[in-house]
Amino acid sequence: MTPKNPTQICISIDTEFSIAGHFNEPDVYMPLAEPVVYGSVDGKEESLGFMLETFDHYNTKATFFVECANYFYFGDEPMQTVINRLKAAGQDIQLHIHPVWLTFNNNPELGDFPQNDDCIGRSKEELTRAFSACIDVFQRWVGRKPLAIRTGSLRADENVYHVMRDLGIPMSSNVAMGIFQPNEALLSHDSGRHLIHGVMELPVFTYQDSNIAGRTHKKSLQITSCSWPEMKHLLWKARKSGVENIVILTHPFEYIKKRDFRYSKLTKNRVNQTRLQNLCQFIQQHSEDFMSVDFSSQYPSWVASELNQHAVEIPTIYAISRRLHNRLNDVVWSY
Repeated sequence: MTPKNPTQICISIDTEFSIAGHFNEPDVYMPLAEPVVYGSVDGKEESLGFMLETFDHYNTKATFFVECANYFYFGDEPMQTVINRLKAAGQDIQLHIHPVWLTFNNNPELGDFPQNDDCIGRSKEELTRAFSACIDVFQRWVGRKPLAIRTGSLRADENVYHVMRDLGIPMSSNVAMGIFQPNEALLSHDSGRHLIHGVMELPVFTYQDSNIAGRTHKKSLQITSCSWPEMKHLLWKARKSGVENIVILTHPFEYIKKRDFRYSKLTKNRVNQTRLQNLCQFIQQHSEDFMSVDFSSQYPSWVASELNQHAVEIPTIYAISRRLHNRLNDVVWSY
């Protein structure tokens, strides 16, 4: 069942700023930008800078889903600078939307938005206003219209796809069954490519694991939560099971550790950095079986056909060791 062509691996990076406690205590805390994306430790960028250096070293393609609604608080900067760096590095850029930032809008022509970060449960009219505003910002920053959108916290309902279709956005990556399970069966996919109301959805790859008691649950493939032995085992098993396309989720802030939600003290996250380096090196070393891809370069072929893929399970031992390793990394600052 091994595919004839290399299995496509798309590392997708949600690149976003943080409200950082502002809504709870607006007189005390302001939203944060640069520390969340750059993660500077002793003058060295351990987040975005580290990622771009790693991708360049291993010749890895990736897609950065850049959050654009933050414009309504910060203005064009500092995200414009982030985008310029991504463009200079030759990395793919698509649109990420956390609608909570639209709360800061003061343009009466755009209208008011509720103070919540969910794309689920909003009317088509409200979603159209929100998505149109973010697409306009994206076009100004990037110089073109996005080919794909990812909603905040990977939460979407069918209205999201109706609106994306009407706005001419052909692709999405809004589903990660291990993070959030949509109510609609039409959106419930673990992997592959699925046409939803005229938009081609590429879910974050989700697999099944189990605990010592034998209880199973779904786990989405993320750098910060999947150990490298687990990830490597999963990639080879997926390959041998006929899987053709894998989308992985990560964020710049996963490559640092922070003492508090205000990013007051940072250190690099050695575990997550090593996982990303291992993944990129693995893809490069096994180029006959795997290849890194991005949304823009694959757009013509991805929208041309749907793709159903076999479910993949991993042995319990990987789930147990992963939990122990992640726990150790969480509690030991210098690990």
